[in-house]
Amino acid sequence: MIEGISAVTLATHEMSRAVRFYRALGFEVLHGGEETSFTSFRAGTSYLNLIAQPAERRWSWWGRVILYVADVDTFYDRALAAGYQPTTAPRDAEWGERFFHLVDPDGHELSFARPLLPGSVG
Repeated sequence: MIEGISAVTLATHEMSRAVRFYRALGFEVLHGGEETSFTSFRAGTSYLNLIAQPAERRWSWWGRVILYVADVDTFYDRALAAGYQPTTAPRDAEWGERFFHLVDPDGHELSFARPLLPGSVG
């Protein structure tokens, strides 16, 4: 039986730019940093990793990482204050979460979400 996801690893062409992006959103660096080829951030009880890839290695839309946050609207405001433009505004979804989407500098789609209380979807 699978117990959970330990980490998600995303590729980047510019580690320093990617590290600055995630730090600005409040992710804590546990290993690596702007000058390394691999960086690991704390994401609750799991990890979000970055791995440097050569410029000629390209990728296209692959999916989305969904990260739970304590307050979706506050996190959205933090993204705006850092100068980032989320692709959606926070909203309540019919599947029972409040969320918004933000694309990182390498094109990875991130969803910041929070479960809604039962009966609050409407």
